[in-house]
Amino acid sequence: MTGAPHIPVLLDEVLAALAPGRGETMVDATFGAGGYTRALLATGAHVFAFDRDPDAIANGRTLEEAETGLTLVPAEFSRLDRELAARDAVPVHGVTMDIGVSSMHLDQAARGFSFQQDGPLDMRMSQEGESAADFLNAADEEDIANVLWRYGEEPKSRRVARAIVAARPLSTTGELAHVVRKALGHRPHDKKDPATRAFQAIRIHINRELDELAEGLAAAERVLAPGGRLAVVSFHSLEDRMIKRFLRERSGGTPAGSRHRPALEVTREPTFEIVGKAVRASAAEVARNPRARSATLRTARRTAAPAWGNHGAYAAGGLRVEVSE
Repeated sequence: MTGAPHIPVLLDEVLAALAPGRGETMVDATFGAGGYTRALLATGAHVFAFDRDPDAIANGRTLEEAETGLTLVPAEFSRLDRELAARDAVPVHGVTMDIGVSSMHLDQAARGFSFQQDGPLDMRMSQEGESAADFLNAADEEDIANVLWRYGEEPKSRRVARAIVAARPLSTTGELAHVVRKALGHRPHDKKDPATRAFQAIRIHINRELDELAEGLAAAERVLAPGGRLAVVSFHSLEDRMIKRFLRERSGGTPAGSRHRPALEVTREPTFEIVGKAVRASAAEVARNPRARSATLRTARRTAAPAWGNHGAYAAGGLRVEVSE
């Protein structure tokens, strides 16, 4: 791969947060086009780069062959603790994650992530398992509505779900976008296409993105050495809330209770120290790369306390995160 097909977001800020040193072991949990990985390799660090998308791994093989410090790992980043342990690479000095869909996915109509170009209704990052078409053509109306509400915060989720069921079978992104727009009364001059929320929700559901994030944060906690750095970039509020809550909880900042929500009794030592405030892209970066407009970077430093693991508000698989906050 001779050049990255997209621009890595907040690259300078991520590098500053990770402060990679020569010979240190870094993890790029979302390899994608390799932007973060290349920058980390240039500092002399060894990088373990994860991606569940076989296309990303295949495209990265040339870079891996050219860089002795790079190890590609074809796996979900929720497995990074197990995969690194199998390679005798624990602990590590830094972990970075760039959460969500990449521009590579959105730009390829055949992957079915975007309604900007018509393509098969797929949306699978791993290219395995249930596709978006499989889900939408078989699920109950209530299940579809719940996905649209929970992951897309679609206020008219039931109306859209009813329209989807009535229009089945659906096979292309264009068909789905048309159904959603018709259900919501879309007008061509509207600033935001109403299909955006539905596509986001279905993609997150198909790829278990929030469960994957919860498990990945806990896995990073387990592999980071004392003093190790965690830098996570997210692009919408659902992800950012999860990251913020994880770091707040793990740093000993669990909020006090109320009559609606009893206080949690925290008996474990803090495993992270939050470093600075959330960072967002500068106007100059947004001008160069519009994708950076919604990006948020949160950074923390690992303490010497034992890892909590998949406990607290972030139990893997259960997704006990209250996304309606």
